[in-house]
Amino acid sequence: MGEAGDAAGARDQSAALLPIRERVSGAEHPDTLTDRANLAYWSGRAGDVVGARDQSAALLSIRERVLGAEHPDTLADRANLARWSGEAGDVVGARDQFAALVPIRERVSGAEHPDTLADRANLARWSGEAGDVVGARDQFAALVPIRERVSGAEHPDTLTARAHLAYWTRRCEDGNAGSSNENQ
Repeated sequence: MGEAGDAAGARDQSAALLPIRERVSGAEHPDTLTDRANLAYWSGRAGDVVGARDQSAALLSIRERVLGAEHPDTLADRANLARWSGEAGDVVGARDQFAALVPIRERVSGAEHPDTLADRANLARWSGEAGDVVGARDQFAALVPIRERVSGAEHPDTLTARAHLAYWTRRCEDGNAGSSNENQ
């Protein structure tokens, strides 16, 4: 439903499913935790970024306790919390959360793992949004050749990284060192 463009419908279906899953499987069952992550995601996609942030924070504490701080699902939840924090207006918090996450992701998953590269791109983006335009440009400049080598020059993630590099380079050249309100 959500992938077909109905984020609110996916959110509502996820919200209806969650109490059933909790009753049938238990509040800490892996499928229940996945359903909670889906509810947070579709809530954010439907426009409730504060709700998505709060749901992600609640889920993260459960995942850390149940799966451990370095489990891939826990790391994904940390990335989601950082994203929704930024989308909810806490750009400095998003930057700081990604800055803390990237070294853990590199150690656990490897420096060239797709999730690590995505977290690095998010760190660069939120650094720029937090006002470090030069830092964002430099981080994307370092990321693009890695993306090209790992994913290929025409991979969508590589093209996105190149577009972000161009955007932050232009922001540097324009002398706009403040945070951005523009969509990238």
